Amino acid sequence: MARARHNGGRGWYGKMFAAALGVTLLATGASVWTAQAGSANGSAPKTKATAPAKQAALKPVDVSIVHASDKGPRGVNITIDDGPDPTWTPQALAVLKEFGVKATFCMVGTQAQAHPDLVKKVVAAGHRLCDHSVSHDTTMDKKPEAYQSQEILGAERMITEASGGVRPMYYRAPGGAFTPYSRKLAASRGMRPLGWNVDTKDFERPGTAAIVATVQRELPNGPTLLFHDAGGDRSQTIEALREVLPWLKEQGYSFGFPVR
Repeated sequence: MARARHNGGRGWYGKMFAAALGVTLLATGASVWTAQAGSANGSAPKTKATAPAKQAALKPVDVSIVHASDKGPRGVNITIDDGPDPTWTPQALAVLKEFGVKATFCMVGTQAQAHPDLVKKVVAAGHRLCDHSVSHDTTMDKKPEAYQSQEILGAERMITEASGGVRPMYYRAPGGAFTPYSRKLAASRGMRPLGWNVDTKDFERPGTAAIVATVQRELPNGPTLLFHDAGGDRSQTIEALREVLPWLKEQGYSFGFPVR
């Protein structure tokens, strides 16, 4: 997957990162999910946890970055990043429901923690959850393993708690900033590393028509489409989904989830 560094919404992410830093420092000092740095050979770090019994039965998944759809060669995966957001996530859910489509929501830990009602609504509607780190730091691949662990495990905990116990099934690195270590860690927690094939660039707000055109032009690249429901005004995204979803159905595509 080509590396993509999302530049949209830097002010929003900067504020979120500052808030997340306080949460993360508390988590590293007091949380039972505190992660220790892994060894130099890239092995997954040891964690000290007093988690529910069901958390102990984690099944590791493949460490490779997935793009394929569980609906096969005519399947597409709708993925929606950076929420949940109280303005845009409900609208995204409404459009998905209107067209009978299930999606994968890649949630930022601090957002999930702030809006647990929305996380529960996403789950109740039959969508899947994805860990998108605590603070959406697109330079995670340049940071120490201890920091990567903190971001991934912290978000996993926040999302799981906000959902009422439903775990994220995937991990998507902010801006595609995966590392061998982060992929291995996520996979060891049952979260398949998740990429994308079609970056709609909706975070740049290029206009609804441009977002739709990007999907139609780049769909041959692969089945996983990237949209956003937070980080700024997402009205163009909502309208683009309203046009893209029925168009995909007309082309004979089925909507699925990334394979695990």
